[in-house]
Amino acid sequence: MRLLEDTTGAPSPREAGPAIPAGRPWMMLTLATLGFAVNFWAWALLSPLGPRFKETLALSSFEQSLLVAVPVVVGSLGRIPVGALTDRFGGRVMFPLVSAATIVPVLYLGLAGHSSLTALLIGGFFLGIGGTAFAVGVPFVNRWFPPERRGLAIGVFGVGMGGTAISALTTVKLVDAHGMANPFLITAAALAVYAVLAAVLLRDAPGRTVPAGPLARRLADTARLSVTWQASALYAVAFGGYVAFSVYLPTYLKTGYGLGQADAANRMAGFVLLAVAMRPVGGWLSDRMGPVRVLAGSLAVVVAGAAVQAATPPLAPVGTLAFLAMAAALGAGSGATFALVALLAPANKVGSVTGVVGAAGGLGGFIPPLVMGVIFSASGSYALGLLLLALVSAVALAFTVTRVRRAVASEGTSP
Repeated sequence: MRLLEDTTGAPSPREAGPAIPAGRPWMMLTLATLGFAVNFWAWALLSPLGPRFKETLALSSFEQSLLVAVPVVVGSLGRIPVGALTDRFGGRVMFPLVSAATIVPVLYLGLAGHSSLTALLIGGFFLGIGGTAFAVGVPFVNRWFPPERRGLAIGVFGVGMGGTAISALTTVKLVDAHGMANPFLITAAALAVYAVLAAVLLRDAPGRTVPAGPLARRLADTARLSVTWQASALYAVAFGGYVAFSVYLPTYLKTGYGLGQADAANRMAGFVLLAVAMRPVGGWLSDRMGPVRVLAGSLAVVVAGAAVQAATPPLAPVGTLAFLAMAAALGAGSGATFALVALLAPANKVGSVTGVVGAAGGLGGFIPPLVMGVIFSASGSYALGLLLLALVSAVALAFTVTRVRRAVASEGTSP
């Protein structure tokens, strides 16, 4: 069994502790994935309603982009302290806590916070708490599985990002049928049920290593790990691209192709579901082929898909195929990135590394919607924004096959 050294030079065994009961890891994985999905469902509530708020509140394209991006950036930056706190207190404490805290902004937005842009931005800021659930689940799941199965396990956990698809498929319909408060009340109830369920049933893995020292010092140690920044750069492109499309695709399809709000939301849900399905595939392939190969293949597909879509081809079939190819590649690339984290990060710093990497992914999703809004307002076209995505993905591809490949080889972990 390979040993990794933390920043003090002390070896940290990848796998240690008492025997784990058969079936318990998969039960914990199921509960964590459920919690991830419910919190992401809440986190994405504003995105499908962006076009509606643009019309009812007379928002500019930039204001609409800002509205849907605020929860993303808060949820992303919040992962840094939440990941470190999960290393310290464990998922059994943090999952119920994050879920319960997310109920407050959900109720506020549904009952009172949707009458003005200011109120929506305030609610969206605190709605970002739901996005931090990712930094709870990855270290929690990582500790339940041996190294050779962590890529698959974390990929399966990543299926919980399909909570954004639940929001996309149901939010507009529920508002149309029962009023603005309805989807928010339903989501708040789901969060409350999960918080209770998690408090009762979740257990941290036996032999979990609790890091010592203050939070600030542990975060500084995490910042000195090369895997933190390598995985952050890749996740900013892979998961950032997924987040950007999941929050901005309805606006893009409505503005660029003239689709109705419900049709655009349904197509966005299809994009999300394919990306979600491919995330465990990316983790599984990484366990067998190595994360570098999976990342390289995924990024190459994104480069091609973004370049094709920059020409604004007909939506059927070329545009649809380009978006579906990018969805599959971004999902697989996201799974492969955390297979890389599981491979290279010290066991007692996985939460802290996950927090920083998750923040980078969320920030990667925060910037593109704003850029797309500004570009469309200035030029009346999204082509330049998609060409920028192709360029950034090409740079990430080159980084993967050079610097990241050497880092993995130097650890002696290539399959």
